[in-house]
This record gives sequence, structure tokens and C-alpha cells, in this order.
Amino acid sequence: MIQSEALSLLEWSRLCQHLSTFAATKLGAIAARQLPLPTRQAESERLLAETAEALQIDQHPPGLKFAGIQDIGDALERAERQGLLQPAELLDIATTLAGARQLRRAIDGFEADELPTLSQLIAPLRTYPELEQDIHYCIDDRGKVTDRATPKLGGIREQLKHQRSEIYQKLNHILQQHSNAIQEAVITQRGDRFVIPVKAPQKDAISGIVHDASTSGATLYIEPNSIVPMGNRLRQLQRQEQVEEEAICRALTAKVAEIHDDLEDLLRIVTVLDLASARARYSEWLGANAPRFVTDTEQTTLRRLRHPLLVWQQRHEQGSQVVPVDVIVNPRTRVVAITGPNTGGKTVTLKTLGLAALMAKAGLYIPAKEPVEIPWFDQILADIGDEQSIEQSLSTFSGHIKRISRILAAVQPAQREESAMASAPSLSTQTAEESHQPPADSSNADTDSSGAEPIPPRSNALVLLDEVGAGTDPSEGSALAIALLRYLADHARFTVATTHYGELKALKYEDDRFENASVEFDDVSLSPTYRLLWGIPGRSNALTIAHRLGLDEAIVAAAQNQIGLSHQQDVNQVIAGLEAQRKQQEQKADAAARLLAETEKLHREVSRKAHFLEERERTLKQQQEQAVQAAIADARKDIAQVIRRLQQGEPTAQDAQKATDAVNQIAAQHQPHSTPKPKPGFKPQAGDRVRIPSLGQTAEVLADPDADGKLMVRFGLMKLTVSLEEIESLQGEKAELPKAKVAPPPLPAPPPPAPAIRTSKNTFDLRGMRVTEAEGKLEDAIARAQGPIWIIHGHGTGKLRRGVHDYLKRHPQIQKFEAAEQADGGTGVTVAYP
Repeated sequence: MIQSEALSLLEWSRLCQHLSTFAATKLGAIAARQLPLPTRQAESERLLAETAEALQIDQHPPGLKFAGIQDIGDALERAERQGLLQPAELLDIATTLAGARQLRRAIDGFEADELPTLSQLIAPLRTYPELEQDIHYCIDDRGKVTDRATPKLGGIREQLKHQRSEIYQKLNHILQQHSNAIQEAVITQRGDRFVIPVKAPQKDAISGIVHDASTSGATLYIEPNSIVPMGNRLRQLQRQEQVEEEAICRALTAKVAEIHDDLEDLLRIVTVLDLASARARYSEWLGANAPRFVTDTEQTTLRRLRHPLLVWQQRHEQGSQVVPVDVIVNPRTRVVAITGPNTGGKTVTLKTLGLAALMAKAGLYIPAKEPVEIPWFDQILADIGDEQSIEQSLSTFSGHIKRISRILAAVQPAQREESAMASAPSLSTQTAEESHQPPADSSNADTDSSGAEPIPPRSNALVLLDEVGAGTDPSEGSALAIALLRYLADHARFTVATTHYGELKALKYEDDRFENASVEFDDVSLSPTYRLLWGIPGRSNALTIAHRLGLDEAIVAAAQNQIGLSHQQDVNQVIAGLEAQRKQQEQKADAAARLLAETEKLHREVSRKAHFLEERERTLKQQQEQAVQAAIADARKDIAQVIRRLQQGEPTAQDAQKATDAVNQIAAQHQPHSTPKPKPGFKPQAGDRVRIPSLGQTAEVLADPDADGKLMVRFGLMKLTVSLEEIESLQGEKAELPKAKVAPPPLPAPPPPAPAIRTSKNTFDLRGMRVTEAEGKLEDAIARAQGPIWIIHGHGTGKLRRGVHDYLKRHPQIQKFEAAEQADGGTGVTVAYP
């Protein structure tokens, strides 16, 4: 009861409604709106694992697609009870089987260790393709029984077609014969009988049965007597058609009933997948992060925590900006008292924390900055009321007390059960993990401050109390609030309470299990900032606000004297100093965070470039190694040929010399050509002998090189001006070039992209398939495509081609598509470019 009240107070149903909008199926939406809360931590961890894996799949398009999944639960129940399924219901079952198989294929596309939870979930999934094929053979895409379902049905429909044709011919003949008596030359139906409109005064011109009349009575709809036997025969054939269709549906229904349990499991698995996908998409939309459940000895960390319902309101309903709060709680802390002004955000903080605990429990990510660390609670209990009204009556106080009593009653049974478990010898060996409670020697068995007997085991509950002790005399309400919070510190894992009572601020200094927090208040604008400050109690602002708003100073001074404010003002000054120090620390922390972010960005960029250079060097080495190995292989082949020639006949010394020369020549061809480094210091001068490799000549230098690196040389009777780059010494040394004239060699042009080539792997034949079957195969083909794909659909009626083109137009990964070249099939083949 109290758990349901807490869910209502925290508006959990609204969050579930928001989650349901991210579901892809009707079943998933229903499951999201009725989102169950696990009773064990292991279940929550499994749900979080499902969410993480669904998010991982969505990051690899096309992700999880739920096309074709229908709510077939009622149909399965009726089939089990030997009812008759209609063709449309059977078609829904077939499309659901196809959709489930598509989901399994998407998950099977990953390694099992990448998606361990979802892989285990779909392991028992059976999709019965043979049943799907039987249904599609008998039921068309419009949910009608096909002529080919049975030869008998085909024959009946052929007779029906012939009978209708005869009726139309007969009626047309009557219309022509009695055109003067006809109101309008049309053939229509009344009920299942064919009639013609006859003018009322001319009704005797055409003998027959009157089935209907117009509103004015001027037209009578008559079935001529000559076609009455034809109409009767038509009705008999229609009844035979109906009986045969029912027989076909009954046979298919029997096949469905045989695998009822497997289809129920399939529906459950698909719903779980849709729910996991919805949680992943909703979490991503919130900008949320995965939580980690902490133990009693670990700190609770929720930085920049946002209220998910306010985020929805901001984005969908133009609400105000959501102010995040930080919730960082020491593992020793059991009670947090939040103080501050009204409308300052205390209640919102309570609800945000409660929803965060519920979201983690239900497998949802929490809208907070990483790391997200929160305890797993057995219960989330709340007493949150609207304290904004100026009317505080006994009934309001009574309502709070009754709800708090129910909270304490919910906490106490857990204590007694834990105590009994601890005292039972047969359960003394139960581990903390199995019971989901801390071990007996942990902080869950604290002793009180006086060193008396240990306190009974604490209930693993989160308790949220809004304006604790309000609604009655302040002195009594304050005393009651202190006693209640001390009791909860002993008996509940974690309690957060909002209050206006200043006496609660002092609990922190008496018991280290208590902590203070306050909502920040702007003294200048006289308004709350909605920021939560930890470790600092809220200041008393009533008289300050009254003075700034213009209340007579004498009245304010009298009020100060009345309550002895000198001591309280000292406390407020201390709190103000603490707040100022906190602001300075926050500014420094923000600056450090920005510097850290810039450093991380620079580190990522440097790492990326280093990785790129390493990859390029690895690629070049691999190419060089391949070239060397190819050269060695070629040389070995050439040497083997020389050896075979040498082995033929009696080898002579001359043959051996020829073989040696051939091997040397092969070595010269295949050894890498290393360009010798030019020896510094070679400067051609007048009278030196040099070589001109481009001409294959040796020349004499006639004059020293000029500033541009040009010099005059002579060979034979010719004189020629050459550059230093064109000559070398007789020993092969290159000339030293002027540094200013050296230009870097041009980069080689990148090779042109290789043209797309059609192969058996990128060609997909869809001929003979239905549009729905073709779409499933196309989805697979596009997901695995490494380039263009050729889709063979043929000409036929053109329905398959239109279906393929419509699907390609809608697909987000297809950039364009066109008809293939004439040699590749022309308009009977489509080329799609992902």
C-alpha cells in the first residue's frame, strides 16, 4: 500500500508513460506503462545489462527493427481454445514470426560475448519459418484467402466469376430491352442480390422481386425473375467459398495451436527486447548514464542530477530550464536534512532522488554525470505533500502522521525478518549477496552513540519526508521531527527530509550520521536559485526579506529583540561565510574542469594522429614486405629455370659461367635499387672530368658553376650548358646543389578509385518473392553491403519492382539507386548505392 502511494507521489506513472512513447510495438508500450519494479538486485542488474546492449545495437544501424510485430496474444489464446482465427489474424502471426526472426538476426550479427544478456534471451527463440510460409501461401498481403490455397477453392471462385459474368450479361440485356422503364442504366446490389433501378410507374414492365426503394419512392430496385435462379446459384457458390475458406483457416489455426507455448515465449521475448530498446532510447534521449549499485561502505554519487519529468516538460512543453543538483553522500550518513525557503526546490530534490532510485531499479539510466553510483533499495517510501497552502489544519497533520506510520510499519517487518534470519542456525551460512543485505558485521549493525547494545539490522529502504513535523505547534513539531529522524537513522538505510525547523540543523553536530543541505537563496534578487548546497544549513531569511521589502524598521527591530536574534545573526554570518567559500571553491573547480577537458581533447587528438601514423607506417612496411617477397619469388623462379637448363646434358665450364652470369643478372634485376647518398663536398671546377648520365657522355668542365648552378662543359667538339643536377663525378658522386634552389619533390597523385564490380556476393535475386519477404532480404543485404548492390526483381507485373523502389526510397542508408546497365539486366535489375 505505502509503496504504491510513494510511486504515486513521485509521479512514477508519468515517467512510465514517457518511456512508452519510445516503444516500437503495442505490447512494448503496454509493458512500459506497467513497468514492474524488480524485487532483487540481480534482476535490476540484468535489466541494466539489457539496456546497455540494446544501446550498443542501436549505435550500429539499422539497430533493432520491430517491423511486422503485432499483438497476437488474443489470437493465440483463441487458437488454444480451438477457436477459429480469421485470415487477418493469421497474417499478423506470420508477420510477427518474420519480425522476430529479423530481431534474432540483428543480435546474431554480434559476437556472443558482446551481447551476452540478449544472446541468452533469444537463445530459446523459435520462429517457425515453415508456418510463416504456409500462412503466406494461403493468405495474401491484404488478409484474404488466396485462390491457390486449395484446388477446390480455386474451382469455386472460378465458378463464381463465371456466374457473376452471366448475371451481368443478362441484366445488361434487360437494361437495353427496357431502357424506357429504367431510371438509370446501372447494375447494383441490395444485400447480396443483383438489382436494377426501375421507375416506380413502370414497375410492371419488368417482372421481378422488389428489394428496395429510393427515399422519394420514385425508384424501385428490382431483381428480374429471369436472374433469380442465377442469384440463388451465386449464393450457393458463395456459401461453398466461405466453408472452404473456413476449412483453410481452421487447418492453419490448428498448426498455430500446436506451437502455442513457443509462440507465447516468442511474444514474451519480443516484448522484453522492445522494452529494453525503449529503455535504451529513452536513456539516450535524457542524456543519462548507466548507474552502478554501491554497498553500505561506498559513497553515493549523483552529480548534476536532473529531474526526468522536468526535462520532458522543458523539451516538449516549453518548460523552464532544468537546474541540476549534486547528491554526494558519505557512506556513514543515514539522514540528510534539507532546509531553505519555500519554492526553493526542496520537494523537487526529494522527487528527483526518489525517481533516480526507481529508474536504476527498473533498468533505466539516470540523468546524471558519470560516475553514477547509487544504492539498490528494497523499498522507496515517501511522504510528500503540498505545503504551499497557507492553511495548516489538524487534518493535514493527521494525514502526514498516518502516512509516516505506514512507512514505519513497512520498515519494521523487514527488521524482524532479518533478525529472525540472523538467529536461525540453518540460515547462518547465507551470503550477503544471496539475501541482498550487507553482512552481519558491516555497518548495518551499528551501535548507538552511547555504546549500548547493537541496533537491530537496518531496513534497506529509502525514506523521503517532505516538511517533516509540519502542520502543528512548532515546538512539538520540531521535537517530533527530531525523534522521527533519529529513529529512521537507526532503522532505515537512507532518509532525506525537508524542514523549516532550525533545531534539525544541529543534529549534524551531535551525530555524524546526520548531514545538512540547503537550497541556495539569492540575497539580491530575493529569490531561490534552486541549487542544492551540501554541508551548509539554510539561513533564516524572513526578517532580512521583510526589511528589504520595506517593512518598518521599528517592527523589524522589535522582532529581532523578541527572538533574541543577536546569537542567530552570528550563526547566519558564519553560514554566509561558508557559502562564499563554497562559491569560490566551485569557481575553481569549474576552471579546473574546463582545463581538464581541454587537456583531454588535446590528448585525444595527439593519440589519434599517433595512431594514424602508426597505421600508415604498418601499411607501408607490409607493402614493402609484400614487394620484397614477390621479388624473391620471381628471382627463385628465374634461378630455377637456369638450374634446369644447366642440368640438361653435360655441363661445361662455359655453361657454368653463363649460368653464373644469368644469376647475377637476375640478382641485379630483383635486388632493391638503393640510391647512394651524394657525398658532400663534390664541387666541379674548371678542368674536372664529369659524367652526364642523361647523355651517356663524359665531359670536361670549362668554367665553375654560376649562382644558378649552371656550368659549361665540353665533350668532343660540342659545348653545352648544363645544371649541377644533370652531372656527377666519375665515381658517381652527385654535385652539391645550391640550397636555395632545392625544391621538395612533388607528391604522387592519388590513384583513381577502383570501379564497382558486380559479383555473386553483391547480387541478390528477389524474383518470386513477396514484397515483405524481399524487404527482409534487402535489409540484410544493405546491412552487410561494402559497396553497390545489384537487386534482381525482373519485370513481371511490376509490383515487386515498385515495392523494392519504395523500400529503397525510405531506407536511411541508401544514397541513390538506378537501373542497371543493359548488359547487367537493364530495368529488370536495380543498382543501390549505400
